[in-house]
This record gives sequence, C-alpha cells and structure tokens, in this order.
Amino acid sequence: MDGDEDLEPLEPTLSNVIHSPSLKWIFVGGKGGVGKTTCSCSLAVQLSKVRQSVLIISTDPAHNISDAFIQQFTKVPTLVNGFSNLYAMEVDPNLGVADLPDDYFDEKDVMKVGRKLVTELLSAFPGVDEAMSYAEVMKLVQGMNFDVVVFDTAPTGHTLRLLSFPTVIERGLTKFLSVKNQFAPIINSLSGILGQQDMSADDMAGRLESVLPLMRQINEQFRDPEKTTFVCVCIAEFLSVYENERLVQELTKQKIDTHNIIVNQLLFPTDDKPCSMCAARCRQQAKYLTQIADLYEDDFHLIKLPLLEHEVRGVENVTSFSHNLLVPYQPKKT
Repeated sequence: MDGDEDLEPLEPTLSNVIHSPSLKWIFVGGKGGVGKTTCSCSLAVQLSKVRQSVLIISTDPAHNISDAFIQQFTKVPTLVNGFSNLYAMEVDPNLGVADLPDDYFDEKDVMKVGRKLVTELLSAFPGVDEAMSYAEVMKLVQGMNFDVVVFDTAPTGHTLRLLSFPTVIERGLTKFLSVKNQFAPIINSLSGILGQQDMSADDMAGRLESVLPLMRQINEQFRDPEKTTFVCVCIAEFLSVYENERLVQELTKQKIDTHNIIVNQLLFPTDDKPCSMCAARCRQQAKYLTQIADLYEDDFHLIKLPLLEHEVRGVENVTSFSHNLLVPYQPKKT
C-alpha cells in the first residue's frame, strides 16, 4: 500500500504546543486584523493551567492585550486579574534604550545613567538601538525566570524584523566593540560634560559586551524547535492566506519552527437557513479552507476558530474561548 495514502491530517488543536513542557518562547503572528491578540491571550490562559508561570508580551504598538483582558498593562510584567501565575506586559519594539523605564536597570548600571549617550552612539549602527531596547526587555524576562513566554506580535513585517533582532544585536555590538577604542575619547569627554564622571568607555563597553552572551543564547533558542515555535494566525480570505504563506516561507528561511496555523473568524454552518450574505461568506471560506488544507494539511495542525456574535473581551470570555484551542469548535444545534 502506498505510504502517502495512510497519512491522516494532524490533530486540529494546539495541544502539541500547550502540552510541550520544553517550549520557552511561543510567537503568535500574522496579518493585521486576523485576531492574533485573542488567540495569543487564549493560548496564554491555557498554558497557565499546565505551566508554573506564563508571561504574555505584546510587541504590537497598538497593545491590544490590555483591551482583551480589560486591564491596563505596562512595560513591566503585571499579574493578570484572576490568575496567580499569568503575567502580561506591553513593549514597543520601535523604542530605543533611552525610552525604557528605570525598573529595567540597577542603580549603578551604566545603562541607567548613560542611556541617552548610549542611544546617540548606537545610532551610528542602524537598527541596533531598537534591538538593544529589545535586548533589555529579554534580559528582564530571562531574569524573572518565566516558565514560558508568549509573544503577541505586530503584523507580519514587524514580526519578522523582531525575530531578526538577536542577530542584529550580535552583528552590531560585535562591530561596535571592535572599534570601541575609537569611541573612548568621545565617551569620556561626553560623560564629563554630562556630569557622569563615573561612566567610562570601558564601563560602557563592558555593559554592552555583557549583552552578547544572552543574545547568542536567545538566538540559539529561537532556532531550536524544542524551545521555540511560531503559531500563524490567518482568516479565510485571499490576502491573509497569501501573507500567511509568505510568513511560513520566511520562518522556514530563518530556521524558526512553525507547524500550527489557526484559521480564525470562521462562520460555521448551522441548521438554520442562512441569509444570502452568510451563505456567500461560507462559500468563500470553503474555497480558501480547501486551499489551506492543500497547502498545509500534511505538515501543520490546522485549528479552526469561530466568529462569535460577541467580542472576546474580559478574562471570562477569553477563558471560555480558549477551550477551542484544545477541543475543535462545534456550533450549537438549534
């Protein structure tokens, strides 16, 4: 018998992610407007039931996780109301080191007293200042020893850039440190002018150099399928399916594991006779669901989530919706 005929579609749930104890970093991403935040918050809620401590980070400047949980979050991990082990924070990856709050630094940390100077110096290396801000976030997260971290990411282009930050930092800082002797007189002069005589060029170079091992470790972990996976979210429309394929190809190129696709906001047929618009919508969805199955069914878990009559907001609604990640949704019979 032909082996291909024995292949069955993979389980249509995120159980493979939720019940994978080795995973440390889980990214949730896709085109804008497909419901990434609802999916990432739902995933974080389910993870909180099986892991010791969970952090969800919003890297989308829109910061929708505050809206999803109806609770204001900041750049520092905050316990989500109603949970004892689920934390949330919102960071803007477009910000530089100078924009980070003081909570990120020790009192004597050269980065605390000389952040604006560091920003000016790093501006000579495109992308490194934003990447360094990201490095400080990652350092804070690592130091708090969360069991697993879920990233609610910005739309696709920003997400791919975020995933490249560890590499940008490695290259940029290596180059910066290789020419640090040329910057030393400038740093020493500026620190005197700014009244920060305790900050020397060697102190700053040492502080920047200390970031490299962490970034190398994270870089390795991001490309380890035991430690990191990316959950793609799309809807059954042409542009979203097209961008999802571009995302999958780019993740594969960057050697980042991805084997789960959530198809969100689906209208499920019911016993009631649908209106003409709903019937047309269901036909359109069926066409793209067939395409998605043809493209991914053999290698991906395809999770189908419903478009509900109400918004998924608040801990109770998010928790209820999160069950669909483990048990395939079935519309209620009328």
